[in-house]
Amino acid sequence: MKQIKGGVTAAKGYEAASTAAGIKYQGRTDMALIYSQVPCVSAGTFTTNVVKAAPVKWDRQIVDSGAGVQAVVVNSGIANACTGEEGMGYCKETAEAAAKALNIDAAGVLVGSTGVIGMQLPMQKLVDGIQVLAGKKAEGLQSGHDAALAIMTTDTVEKEMAVEIEIGGKTVTIGGMSKGSGMIHPNMCTMLAFITTDAAITKEALQKALSEDVEDTYNMISVDGDTSTNDTAILLANGLAGNQEITYASPEYETFKEALHMVNETLAKKMAGDGEGATALFEVKVVGAESIKQAKTLAKSVVCSNLTKAAIAGHDANWGRILCAMGYSGVQFDPEKVDLFFESKAGKLQIIENGVATDYSEEVATKILSEPEITATADIKMGDYSATAWGCDLTHEYININADYRS
Repeated sequence: MKQIKGGVTAAKGYEAASTAAGIKYQGRTDMALIYSQVPCVSAGTFTTNVVKAAPVKWDRQIVDSGAGVQAVVVNSGIANACTGEEGMGYCKETAEAAAKALNIDAAGVLVGSTGVIGMQLPMQKLVDGIQVLAGKKAEGLQSGHDAALAIMTTDTVEKEMAVEIEIGGKTVTIGGMSKGSGMIHPNMCTMLAFITTDAAITKEALQKALSEDVEDTYNMISVDGDTSTNDTAILLANGLAGNQEITYASPEYETFKEALHMVNETLAKKMAGDGEGATALFEVKVVGAESIKQAKTLAKSVVCSNLTKAAIAGHDANWGRILCAMGYSGVQFDPEKVDLFFESKAGKLQIIENGVATDYSEEVATKILSEPEITATADIKMGDYSATAWGCDLTHEYININADYRS
């Protein structure tokens, strides 16, 4: 497996475009198009929030139908959530406008929206934007990069990732882009993620690969504990790599899934580290667990602790908050057997041994916790299972961003 430059246009046969439609933001792009030169097999995972945005409902219908997907139209600024039948109509109108502009079937057009909940989309601006996108779509890494920029809301950086693998003597590429900075606490995937591949793969294998992998990637991140109304991860496969079709549980499936995991984990970590107002990516590893479920529950509990996140922001080795968060997670362990370590590029330091503080240096601990990427590892000494969760620190800037988000 080899990491390469690029995102959604890294794989064969994919084009992208972006434009400034003026939906909410001024002076920046806010619409993106992903286009495949041939229809794709599709897979998707969607928010478990009872309140689901219209694009989530639209995309789920298309993915479940098995229709060949050839385009994705995404807007930022307005989420098209809590918009009733009118919002669903806007999805249909968007798909039909894209189908006409691209000369494809409307049943193969997915839509994505992110931004303010409860506002109606300015459809004429979207329709006009689609015309521009159709005329600008192009292959190449720059068009994919521009698309990644266009789907950002409060994100401070674009998020892209691509890898190459070999399957049956053919080079297969998987690339993706995502956005997410606030309202991040996925219970299926993330805010918006779009992954493309030129692999030939069955729909069953594609869906299983995505559904299985989100449990260890997007479902293991949290910025603020809020599960969005719009969470969507889409995976498209157009088969242009020319490999023999991958089937579920085959050796080739495992190779494909390993590469997909690298893309998803990287995008997930980029979102966690770019949490609203964040200054650091906070990684929590739980090792020595008696089950995967136990390890995941403990790691996620620590990552979601506001007190722990505030301590990380202050570069304070307040390990009691971590042990406390583990204690209220709902799973059983012996706190008097826990070892805890802090680690970053500045070094590694054991903070507690068997549930009791070591004679560590606060100065060294602060130095370790002052890096932009920090890892806390808790060994609970109960078994051989482990899990990792990702989050970020909690700063005053998070409140500043969200106090007046609509305005």
